[in-house]
Amino acid sequence: MEPRLCLEGMKLGLLEADSVRVEPAAPGLAEELASIAGRLARQSRVEQVAELEPVRAVRAMFRLWGVDPSKYRPSSEALLRRVAQGKGLYHVLNIVDIANLGSIETGWPYGCYDRDAIEPPVSLRLGGREEKYEGIGRRIWHLDGRPVAADAAGPFGSPISDSTRTMITEAAQSVAVFLYAPATAGEAALELALERLAARLARWAAAAGIVTRIVRGNPGESA
Repeated sequence: MEPRLCLEGMKLGLLEADSVRVEPAAPGLAEELASIAGRLARQSRVEQVAELEPVRAVRAMFRLWGVDPSKYRPSSEALLRRVAQGKGLYHVLNIVDIANLGSIETGWPYGCYDRDAIEPPVSLRLGGREEKYEGIGRRIWHLDGRPVAADAAGPFGSPISDSTRTMITEAAQSVAVFLYAPATAGEAALELALERLAARLARWAAAAGIVTRIVRGNPGESA
């Protein structure tokens, strides 16, 4: 997969993996989630989340796109607010839980997709006036002027809320994870986040054939 990046102010961390084992829980993963979420909860109160450096950087990225991050909250900030409230992370499926863990560590939105449900070519761009999809856990999500990941069939993901079309289910056999990072994020930090993600997917989801890359685009291109 070679996504085309047409959004200003961001870098995309991309991980692809084959032969994943998707299940509700994996030995040791729940403990890791609880440990890291607990540590972060002790470090920040909910009213402090918006002042964290990576959260500020993601909010600035949203504003560059013309999106109000207070109205359309980045998924990473929503998770961090939940953790700061002492509610911990959701337990969904091992793949999703691993992505959420990386998101609260970095402060960046992660998108976790069934790679076999994606129809290349893929681009990251702003949504069009008539574009929409069925969002996970919510009603129809209207995408006009909002950041989206789109394939040949239309938008399927976003750093705000993803679609049901490419969501991870227990039937998934391959995965693509997008790290929607601000352009100000250091290369070393993005590489470390991808390395941690790869190691966790191998450990807790038996992922094989893992490939990672950093995608930098030309904001002047149209999708």
